[in-house]
Order: sequence, then C-alpha cells, then structure tokens
Amino acid sequence: THTHTHRPTAHRERVQQTQANMVLGDLGRKITSALRNMSNATIIDEEVFEAMLKEVVTALIESDVNIKLVMALRTNIRKKIDFDAMAAGVNKRELIQRTLFAELCRLVDPEVTAWTPTKGQSNVIMFVGLQGSGKTTTCTKLAYYYQRKGWKTALVCADTFRAGAFDQLKQNATKARIPFYGSYTEVDPVVIAADGVDKFKEENFEIIIVDTSGRHKQEDSLFEEMLQVSNAVQPDNVVFVMDASIGQACEAQARAFKEKVDVGAVIITKLDGHARGGGALSAVAATHSPIIFIGTGEHIDDLEQFQTRPFVSKLLGMGDLAGLVQRVNEMNIDEKAMLERVQHGQFTLRDMYEQFMNIQKLGPFGQIMNMIPGLSSDLLGKAGEQETAARLKRCMTIMDSMCNSELDSPIGQKLFRNQKTRVTRVARGAGVHPMEVEALLMQYKKFAELVKKMGGVKNLFNGNADRVNPQQMQKINASMAKMMDPRMLQQMGGMSGLQNVMKKMQGAGGMGGLGGLGGMDMSELAGMAGMAGKAGSKRGKGKR
Repeated sequence: THTHTHRPTAHRERVQQTQANMVLGDLGRKITSALRNMSNATIIDEEVFEAMLKEVVTALIESDVNIKLVMALRTNIRKKIDFDAMAAGVNKRELIQRTLFAELCRLVDPEVTAWTPTKGQSNVIMFVGLQGSGKTTTCTKLAYYYQRKGWKTALVCADTFRAGAFDQLKQNATKARIPFYGSYTEVDPVVIAADGVDKFKEENFEIIIVDTSGRHKQEDSLFEEMLQVSNAVQPDNVVFVMDASIGQACEAQARAFKEKVDVGAVIITKLDGHARGGGALSAVAATHSPIIFIGTGEHIDDLEQFQTRPFVSKLLGMGDLAGLVQRVNEMNIDEKAMLERVQHGQFTLRDMYEQFMNIQKLGPFGQIMNMIPGLSSDLLGKAGEQETAARLKRCMTIMDSMCNSELDSPIGQKLFRNQKTRVTRVARGAGVHPMEVEALLMQYKKFAELVKKMGGVKNLFNGNADRVNPQQMQKINASMAKMMDPRMLQQMGGMSGLQNVMKKMQGAGGMGGLGGLGGMDMSELAGMAGMAGKAGSKRGKGKR
C-alpha cells in the first residue's frame, strides 16, 4: 500500500487538537443540542421535554458525573416543570431553560465563599496535591494571574522530593518574570519554605505561593510533610490542586486531603483534555470545597477564574458579557484622545495598533470567544486559536515597520495606495510578502469606514446608546456583519444574533469599555479570527 508520507503533520496535529479542545465544551455542546432540538419542536409537550431531559442526563453521565447527582438533578427538574399546573400563557421553552440552568448551577456550586487575598499585606498561599496533577505549573499560572492584576507576587519551591521540581519552577518563573526562591543543597522542605516566605515578607511581597512535594498516592509521609510546612509558614490559604482526568474519584481525594490539612480552595487542572471534567467539578462541589480556578491548557494564561453562574452560562453557549466587561475595565485603558477622534469619525493605523494591543491584553482568544453569547472556542479549535494569535502578532509586526507619519495619518490607506513603494518598504522591514501588507490595509479600511459611520451616530458615545436611531444602529450592525468571519456570524445566529449581543453589551456597560468601542471590539475580535484564516491561506501562496 502507498502511504502519503508527504502529508504535512501540521494538519494532523490541528485535527487532533480540535478534537481534544475543551472536552467540557463537548458536554456543553450536547446539552445545547438537546435544548435546540426542544426549541425546534412545534409544540413543547411532556414527550418533547422528556426527550430533552434524557439527552441532558446522558451527556452528564458520559462526563462522569456521579449517577446519584444526575438522578437528583432529573428529579428536581421534573418537580419544577409540571405541565398540568402550568398557566396558559407561560413560555415553556424559557421556563425549561431557566430551570435547567439553575439545576446545573446547583450541581457545580460548592455553596462556600472562597478566601480572597488582601491588598497591601503579605498573603501566603500553600499548594498541595498528588504528583502529576500539575501543581508546579499551576503555581506559576496563579502567580502570573495575580501579577497581571498588579499584585507583587513571588514563588517558593519547597518540593525536595521530586527531582527537577526546582528547575521546573525556576524555568517557569524566569519566563514569566516572577521572583522565586529555592535551593539545590537544602534537603529539608520545611527550612526552604520558612526561609523563602520570610525573605519575601521582608521585601513586602503581597502574594507568596509555596509549592510543596507531591506523592504518587495519599501516603502518610506526604501528609506529615504538608503539616510541617504548613506549621512553619502559617499559610493564609491552602490550595489543593487536582487532576480532572480522575473524574468523580476527585470526591474521595478531596475529602482525604480536607481531613488532614485545612484545604481552603481547589484548583482543577487538565480540564481541556479529559472527558471526565464534569465529574471532577461536581465531585469537588459535593465536598463543599470552593473551586477557585480551572486549568484549561498548558500555557501560562490558560487559567480561568471559576464562578458558578458564568461557568454554566459559557458551558451552554450563553456567554459571560459581564465577565468580559469586567476584564476590559480592569485594564484601566485611558483612551480619551482616541474616543474624541472616533466621535469625529477618525481612525488611524495607530488606533488600530492600540486596539490589537488591547485584544492581546484581554487574554487567550478562546476564553474571550467563550464569553460572547453564541460563540465558543470550538469554532476556532486550539490550532485556529494559536493561528489567530500569531496572525495578530504578525499584523503588529507589519505596523511596527511603518513610520509615525503613516501610523498617524487620517488617510492611511490612501497614502499606501498612492505610493506603492511604501508597501514594499514595510513588507521588507517586517519580513512578509507585500500581499500581507495589502490585506492588513484592507482590514484597516473596513474599520475606518465603520468608525466613520459610528462617528456620525448621535448619542452613541455619551452614555445614551439606548436613544440611538434604530435604523442607524442597524447600518452599523450590518457593517460589522460584513467584517466578520461568516462561520462566526452563523454561530451567533446571523444578524439578529449580532444585534442581541450588541444590546447586551450596552446593557452590561460594554459601550463604555475600551474607549466606548465595546461593540467594535467584538467585531474586531471576530474580524481577526476571519483574517487569520484568510491570511493563513494567502501565506501559503506568497513568498516568505
């Protein structure tokens, strides 16, 4: 038989990554599909309802959720949806969706408030867990998370049991530029932990994360060492790191650790690659331990804060706009000058560059897409997400090769069109094909035209977006739709879906975010995803 050895491995990897991407998304897809099938029914009666419930129950059991919890969920939903007692005008579809949402929230809600660090003082966080659960990596992820939010963070490696643990932490911390402490010669983890914490407390660090040894199973020696380290550093919070791949077995593990050490919170890792994620989440919730973060990938920013309602909302494809707006507001972007130009319908290449920088600061592309109603990171897949991020960087590299007069010109695209030598110069400086510069300028032209339209709309930027002329708003939405990747627009539910998102953005205060360009940033994110795909295909044809 002839084998196609020349077939690029990149394609195979992309397919594998897309299949593995966010297996919890698999659970979300099945539940969303069950709800869609119900919504498509002409009349919603008991038969349609039971069929939907059966699909949801099957999806949860496949995700390794404890069967007792699933049966309880089914019983509770049946109790609340009584077709005989239902009033004539009730919207059954909405009532069933609301009930399912509430019950899924109950399933993963630990009903406990987690500890939060206090700004301006030293907060010691001790990590515990079994070997191989991703403890050392998660330490760096958490330190990086707080560092990005403006906290002074540091890491202490008190894992002397595993060879290479300090090297791993050192490498991760150096990459993320986080100060760290450890020792190659000291063998007593208690001494290292105490010295490291004292050192960073003296230097007024606000978040001090201590990484401790793990074992292959719950051995007495592990618990003993954990207690000694805990007594030495007196942590404000003990975080238990758990691997999602063991599914509902998480419950027994969480209980065992809780009995020995005062576990204050749980972080569940590897939720991106295991079908048992639902089981792990519900099992931990059953022990009433607050889940504070979930690990959704191997990169340093693949750590998401876990909040029950937004999590279930994203799982069902309903997005989390409030969370997105909060992220935008946390960035503290001062864009008064840019907003003024936008109000006058002006948008330069430098403005576009700044918007791209803001998109990068928001976090991983897949996380952002999950926050937009109707969209999910599955649309791009992990490979597509990486390609989009690479494309965004590439666009910025091209713009880095432009001079100030080009970046600040109000007629940027015309400037390049009239003098083709500029395109050649920029392409050479960025190390790309001139076609890529042309593609970027076309994208800029679309944005500039959209801004021109937005600038001419009364009340759009003065906090009275609800008073905007509906016809004008429709024109803006139509322009946005043209800029978007068609697959993305389809997943959002077409034009009406896009309009709903825009309304919700305004309701969540999104129009104030990113210099009053909340809506535009949504289209920009979507536009970038489309650009990544288009540019990727062009890149293959052009010279590098």
